[in-house]
Amino acid sequence: MSIPAKAYTSDWTFLIGQYVAIAILPIVFWFYIPFFRKLNLTSVYEYLERRFDVRMRLFGSISFMLFHIGRIAIVTYLTALALMPFIDISPLMIVFLIGVLCIIYTFLGGIEGVIWTDVIQGIMLSVAAILIFVVICFNVDGGIVEVFSMSNQANKYFPAEQFSWSWTDSTIPVLMIGFFFASLQQFTASQDVVQRYIVTDNIDETKKALITNAKLVACVPVFFFAVGSALFAYYTQNPALLPADFNTGGILPFYVISQMPVGVAGLIIAAIFAASQSSISSSLNSIAACFTSDIYEKLSNNPTSEQKLRVGRTLTVVAGILGVITSTYLIMSNESEIWDAFNSLLGLMGGPMTGLFMLGIFFRRANANSALLGVVASIATVLWVRSATDLNFFFYGVIGTLVVVIVGYLTAPMFKNNLNSSEIDELSAIKDKHSKTEAKV
Repeated sequence: MSIPAKAYTSDWTFLIGQYVAIAILPIVFWFYIPFFRKLNLTSVYEYLERRFDVRMRLFGSISFMLFHIGRIAIVTYLTALALMPFIDISPLMIVFLIGVLCIIYTFLGGIEGVIWTDVIQGIMLSVAAILIFVVICFNVDGGIVEVFSMSNQANKYFPAEQFSWSWTDSTIPVLMIGFFFASLQQFTASQDVVQRYIVTDNIDETKKALITNAKLVACVPVFFFAVGSALFAYYTQNPALLPADFNTGGILPFYVISQMPVGVAGLIIAAIFAASQSSISSSLNSIAACFTSDIYEKLSNNPTSEQKLRVGRTLTVVAGILGVITSTYLIMSNESEIWDAFNSLLGLMGGPMTGLFMLGIFFRRANANSALLGVVASIATVLWVRSATDLNFFFYGVIGTLVVVIVGYLTAPMFKNNLNSSEIDELSAIKDKHSKTEAKV
């Protein structure tokens, strides 16, 4: 929903960010996947305790959980936004129903339930995008040629001014840098992605999954941006069909429900629900795994598998409720720039985490206290930048990552390393061994 709305109101420049996510995969293949699989982790933040100390593990895990509660809220809000103007149900009730459904099947199915529902929902979502685009093109006078012609005349693809550097606007150079660090965070420091490296049978299966993902990322987002262009053409030709003071964040479902045949519209709205459930369930499962591994096991004395399962399920419910409450706030504030809000959240929460993993894996001299200083400096810097400057939100993740690495590295000699040299060598050897193995392959 947010991508067509972005293409409808502005242009296609954000599409470039999708390809930046593909470009970082060689880094992930070479350094991170072998490293994480060898460590045999349940939570990726276990590594931070092994490399630094428990404080860094708790910071990484709590940051991840807070970010994904925000993510759940944004996705739930978008789905509620799809129905708010068209059905006689309170938006708060819609949010409640979405939350309950996702909590139930994540509660019962675990990671296997999340993965297989993701497969089904991903197919539904992609087919729906293609179907919507085709239908809109038939309803535009002049068809598909006119859709792209009107977008071109309105300079809605990659305007020349978007190639310039800017500290405040999301121009192409800025979003390429921002998406690089955001994608790095996703693929290297985010439990919901890294847990999928771990549950595959072997490293070849992991790589095959990521390559499949890359192929889909190269194709599917184009249709979502094209849908935004088609909506622009349609409502430019038919401006009277848009209500006054319409929230453009809901432009896609508005067209689907108001202009498409009833049965088809129902299937597409089902696909939107499927997409939201896919995103929410993945976040709920990851939050539960992080809390159980990183906090509950630390506070409990050798808990049994049954106890950990019960706590994980409880956290699934709690996280879902917190996401619903936050989503309620978004509804009351009538937020429309959801894409920007999500990427701003990603930069604020993800940057310090990404920097912490980078510091631990690539800089041997770093230690727990220097890492802590790096994290504190990173959070303070990002919050100051956000409140005192007009710097574009894409820089938040860049600053957060680099400050952790620079401060953590430079201040390391001030402190005694909390790991002995053999422990650091063991962790470094894991990376070196797999790098050599990959080179031979």
